[in-house]
Amino acid sequence: MCMVIFAPLFAIFAFATCGGYSGGLRLSVDCVNKTESNLSIDIAFAYPFRLHQVTFEVPTCEGKERQKLALIGDSSSSAEFFVTVAVFAFLYSLAATVVYIFFQNKYRENNRGPLIDFIVTVVFSFLWLVGSSAWAKGLSDVKVATDPKEVLLLMSACKQPSNKCMAVHSPVMSSLNTSVLSEIQSGKALKKRKRVATLNGL
Repeated sequence: MCMVIFAPLFAIFAFATCGGYSGGLRLSVDCVNKTESNLSIDIAFAYPFRLHQVTFEVPTCEGKERQKLALIGDSSSSAEFFVTVAVFAFLYSLAATVVYIFFQNKYRENNRGPLIDFIVTVVFSFLWLVGSSAWAKGLSDVKVATDPKEVLLLMSACKQPSNKCMAVHSPVMSSLNTSVLSEIQSGKALKKRKRVATLNGL
């Protein structure tokens, strides 16, 4: 029964930590001419991680001219697929929990309940596997694209040795790392429930 309870909990952690994420980084461009410098360039991004739509302006260190840039990459498809699977896995796990607790006798009356439970759990286990792989790759791409060192390479001013470019702070990715771990744990809980459904009626 524990895995029936933990599956929706892991699913909640998975889609809450990913779907509710917002982060940012701050960069500094110190030009030779101090009046052209910008020591606090804030770049914010959030779920669903369409990074190519995140634009920001930086000094060129060539007068008042500004350079408009955008982050690189789009991880929205893997992130949205992951959150969608997590939401539906949560809803199904919640419904299954109610059935297991309050309708146990009817669930065991014939093989139809365990059979349906088995099939749906197999489908969700497969989707979790696909989602975990896709989002793990998507998260890796997000980390690279938002790495301050990588973003600094996009700036023309930072290609001049006379200008000083540095990262003030990097994005905090701990909650996104948690989303991947929660996804894995939820997938394990679904697999355990699949074995329970097999033992109950198949």
